Amino acid sequence: MPFARINLSKDATPELVKTVSGVVYKAMTEIANVPLHDKFQVITRHAPDELIFPAEGYLGIDYSPGIIFIQVTWNTGRSVEIKKAFYRAIADDLHVKAGVRKQDVWISLVDVNREDWSFGNGDMQYEPK
Repeated sequence: MPFARINLSKDATPELVKTVSGVVYKAMTEIANVPLHDKFQVITRHAPDELIFPAEGYLGIDYSPGIIFIQVTWNTGRSVEIKKAFYRAIADDLHVKAGVRKQDVWISLVDVNREDWSFGNGDMQYEPK
């Protein structure tokens, strides 16, 4: 039940948007064991002044205007190893498939409980038992 927010430049091509969406979904299903068809994403394009990052870099990583911010909200419980593999798969695949600089793949994970979701109808589909 992940929910991905993907933020990138307004100049991103439709092909890049499609590739980023697909790469994130692929990593979710292949690395993080998310069920097939569990694909909820919001992709937003931004003007240059709306994607803010440190021009001098951070933690030895330099960024460019091609930065892509990816935030995934998902259920808690995945191991550090799974999370590391998830980050790596997305950065590697975006680099290979779309020429995105690995430095420009910024990912944040938000762990939540199963009861923190409503998939519609105002119901808590995963109510604790």
